[in-house]
Amino acid sequence: MKRIIYAITALVLCACTDKNGSTSGQNDTTTNDSLVEVSVKYATGFTVRDSADVRFVEVGKKDRFALVHSDDTPIPANYIKVRIPIYNTICMTALQLSNFTILDAHDVVKGITGTKNLFNQDILQRVKDGQIVKIGMEGNIDTELVLAANPNVIFISPSKRGGYDAIKETGITLIPHLGYKELDPLGQAEWIKFVGMFIGKEKKANEVFAGIEKRYCDLKQAASAASFKPTVFSGEMHYGNWHAVGGKNYLAQIFRDAGADYVITDDETGGEDLEFEKMYALAANADYWRILNSFPGDFNYDALKASEPRNELFKAFKEHKVIYCNMKQQAYYEISPVQPDVLLKDFVAIFHPELVEKDYRPVYYQLLK
Repeated sequence: MKRIIYAITALVLCACTDKNGSTSGQNDTTTNDSLVEVSVKYATGFTVRDSADVRFVEVGKKDRFALVHSDDTPIPANYIKVRIPIYNTICMTALQLSNFTILDAHDVVKGITGTKNLFNQDILQRVKDGQIVKIGMEGNIDTELVLAANPNVIFISPSKRGGYDAIKETGITLIPHLGYKELDPLGQAEWIKFVGMFIGKEKKANEVFAGIEKRYCDLKQAASAASFKPTVFSGEMHYGNWHAVGGKNYLAQIFRDAGADYVITDDETGGEDLEFEKMYALAANADYWRILNSFPGDFNYDALKASEPRNELFKAFKEHKVIYCNMKQQAYYEISPVQPDVLLKDFVAIFHPELVEKDYRPVYYQLLK
């Protein structure tokens, strides 16, 4: 009879509910991660259900996978069988790669789309040594290189355009990874549990996420008690429009969790393009301005003004309260999806510096000099 060993769920100080309506506990003598229960608390893009020798994982509204340890295990007809743990896979996005990085599972990654703007030295060395192949970008994927990677499954991002039809013809199982759709920062990070189930690292995924969750919730609770909530806006002018994140975007949620008010309060979950006049009406007197870009060299206030002379009209510009991260200098997208607690702390250190240690050194965001 299959043993079921439950993982300890970390105690958190904020109102955090389990979507499955249950908690779990971990037996310290566990040696096989495949026996560890996985519960989903924040992520909305996947669900997990265990039954006998099968773990049922549903992704989105239509993709269903039955994770088994034997090819002979019977499964329902409307599920795709995946034998676990997998040992070879391909990652199509930096967000997916971050899940493997945080789980110390680079050895499972045998293919990526490319190395442009990639910082991780271990991944770069594995590419150099031929342990990881570059299969090409979406729309121009080399199926021969895909086959050379010999993946058991391929994690894909349905938001990307092109390239998947050719991969489908190989017959390799494609696993949608919907972490990019999550609106809760902890929901996005919780996809490490999703990856953990496929690679046999459920226990590690549970433990890593519990740490992220506790640090995030502790700091969120502290920031919620702040007597003053500064206002913040985001983005820059590009090609005649101001590109900003919507009011329901995960970044907007991090701003709020850090004890600030985001100037855009609509229901847009992604990015949105606004005319300068519209952005100025919303943010002229905002206390802070967050910018993320890939500026060649050292970005400063002169460069910000040169890109758009009207930028100097904002209060945050005048008072030198621009919060900045340069993606040419920071491994932002390849690891920050699994470090919402770190992002949160960077912002709290700026909005409410009294809530963090005096010698705290920002990881991603700091005030522009």
